[in-house]
Amino acid sequence: MTIGGFLILLLIAAICGAIGQSLAGYNLGGCLVSLIVGLIGAYIGTVLASRLHFPLLLAIRIQGETFPVVWAVLGSAIFTFVVALLRGLIRKA
Repeated sequence: MTIGGFLILLLIAAICGAIGQSLAGYNLGGCLVSLIVGLIGAYIGTVLASRLHFPLLLAIRIQGETFPVVWAVLGSAIFTFVVALLRGLIRKA
C-alpha cells in the first residue's frame, strides 16, 4: 500500500469516527481523536459483525485493503457512548 492509499484510509476512518461521535451525541475531541475513534470503531464494529454473523456492508476497498464503513460508524458510536458513560460515572463519583 502506498502512502496515498494509507492517508485515504485514515481520512475515511476520521470521517467515520466523526459520524459515530455525532450519532452518540458526545464529542471526544478534534480531528485526531476522530481518527482514533474511527479506527477503534472499525475494529469494534468488525468484531461485532463477525460474531453476530452480519454481512459486510458498504466496504470500501483501497489498494487491496477493505474498510467497513457501516461497521466503523456503528462501532465508533458504541465506543463513544461507552466512553461518555464512563466519563459521566467518574465525574459523579
